[in-house]
Amino acid sequence: MTVRSSSPATSEPAVSGLPASLTPPRIAHLTSRIAAAPTAARVGTTIPYTGAPLADLPVSTPSDVDEAFIRGRSAQASWAATPVSERKRILLRFHDLVLDRRNEVMDLIQAESGKTRRDAFLEVTDIAIAARYYARSASRLLAPARRRGAIPLLTRTTELRHPKGVVTIISPWNYPLSMAAGDAIPALLAGNAVVQKPDTQTALTALWALDLMHQAGLPDDLWQMVVGRGSSIGDSLMRNADYMMFTGSTAAGRHIAREAGERLIGASLELGGKNAMLVLDDADIARAADGAVSACFPSTGQLCVSVERLYVAESVRDEFVAAFVERTRALELGGRYDFRSDVGCLTTQSQLETVATHVEDAVAKGATVLAGGRARPDLGPLFYEPTILTDVTSEMTLYDHETFGPVVSIYSFSDVEEAIASANATPYGLNASVWSRDAARGHAVASRLHAGTVNVNDAFAAAWGSIDSPMGGMGDSGVGRRHGSEGLLKYTEAQTIAHQRVLGFTRPRGISHRAWATMLTVALKTLKRIGVR
Repeated sequence: MTVRSSSPATSEPAVSGLPASLTPPRIAHLTSRIAAAPTAARVGTTIPYTGAPLADLPVSTPSDVDEAFIRGRSAQASWAATPVSERKRILLRFHDLVLDRRNEVMDLIQAESGKTRRDAFLEVTDIAIAARYYARSASRLLAPARRRGAIPLLTRTTELRHPKGVVTIISPWNYPLSMAAGDAIPALLAGNAVVQKPDTQTALTALWALDLMHQAGLPDDLWQMVVGRGSSIGDSLMRNADYMMFTGSTAAGRHIAREAGERLIGASLELGGKNAMLVLDDADIARAADGAVSACFPSTGQLCVSVERLYVAESVRDEFVAAFVERTRALELGGRYDFRSDVGCLTTQSQLETVATHVEDAVAKGATVLAGGRARPDLGPLFYEPTILTDVTSEMTLYDHETFGPVVSIYSFSDVEEAIASANATPYGLNASVWSRDAARGHAVASRLHAGTVNVNDAFAAAWGSIDSPMGGMGDSGVGRRHGSEGLLKYTEAQTIAHQRVLGFTRPRGISHRAWATMLTVALKTLKRIGVR
């Protein structure tokens, strides 16, 4: 059963054992897809709910990574020549398989990450949406495009899109399906091969997606997985890459950006965040309180776009705080493989230690705990209650450092200008949320926030789910975008082919340079006068 965050544990267990779908043969089949030698060293993973062993994974070496790139380049040459229509059909089959096999992958996501089944299902929907969107959009985005020529009627200009080659993707543990498959889908559709390093703790979920993609018809060696520490195989992943896609910490992102710059290859980096939610004085308080729960505690707060700072208008602060605290205290913690639990557990011991340290530091320096504020070892080794703090000040670590857990701080503001300034007072700029009954006012405030995505009367799902629009960070939250046309075209090289006919910019024979300059000057003025761009 599940256990409410504000109540003591009951005599019944709050977590379940390993689901029946994750049999040893099934796990062995998935791990066999890792690019590693048969005699490779092994590393074990555990189930966050209980700490029990989950999988034993072969560890890739730098030479394994080099070999994966060699195979990928060989496969990519024919894949780039494969019609987009055929690539599309594979992705649409993958779409159907993901939905049909959703229960198996939700079991995997939960067993590896410790999140609830509700949050695991959102990853399923996210990947189905991404596969459908890019499959339906690839032909249009990758088709040769006519561009305006230098000289109207005489210059025929075409833009072509070529795949980068072999893309490196480094994906994190917190959203093991969304971040692994979600970035590989557009890279593959653009005609690239992919060598991917998922986080070891959640590698089985990424391998499941790879296995399913092969069932959908993806040729061998186009998408390969390697497993290992970045300190061991990171140089090989960078040295061989034609493009780098990374999701993770800002510190690691800076290092990758420097290395990519040295190699003169492109990189897309989604990094950390310290996201803000603004509750204006005209907000629907009940709806905003529900929205705050959805903004702060999904995946136990281990979400780059989740909210860690709440700014509330003074005139509605008491009403909002009471409603938010009531809803948070009613949340149920649990680790069963069904849809009943509201909040799962953290994924790693180090993340639990970070959360606990941030809260303890804040409380020791004068912060007030309104809800939560404690670990729950009675439920499992990595459970921590959804936590609301107030009276948080700048000398506390969590004031401006990302906690990446189920912890949020509440602040007050007297006017909107103050709220905007406070929300923007961070080097991060990933996501934000604004709540107001006035749509125009909410939109106006949203447009002034320093964040790559801003949601009005929603936590983060509205912007993230609007996959036709780009998603990414500003400032220390990264560079580049996923989703939308940019999410696919970043994996391509643009090429311009211009075919000049009859007459160009070169002076024709028989005409002096002075006369030719005069003629061109008249022509340019005429084009401007008649409205030609």
